[in-house]
Amino acid sequence: MKNKITKDRMEKYLKITKEALDKVKNSEIDKKRKEFAEDLLDMSQRYYDDALHYHKKGDWVTAFAAVNYSHAWLDAGARIGLFKVVDNRLFTVD
Repeated sequence: MKNKITKDRMEKYLKITKEALDKVKNSEIDKKRKEFAEDLLDMSQRYYDDALHYHKKGDWVTAFAAVNYSHAWLDAGARIGLFKVVDNRLFTVD
C-alpha cells in the first residue's frame, strides 16, 4: 500500500539514505564553505541515527520522518554545491 509505512518501505529509505550519506562522506566538499558543509553532514548523520533509533523501537512514523530529514540535508548540500556528488539517483543534482 502506498499510504503505509511498511517494513520494506522503511528499510528501503534507510538503505538509500545510508548510501547517500556514504557517498557524501567519500566525496569532495566545497573547501570555501567547508564548515557549513560539515554542519549539514553532521545534521544528516544525527537524523539518520535518530531514524535507526526509532526504527529499532518500532516507532516507524518518527523513523520515517527522521530518515527523510536526513536525506533532505544531504540533498540540500548537494543541490547548492557543498558536496561534489553527481548521482541523480540519490540527489537532485541535474
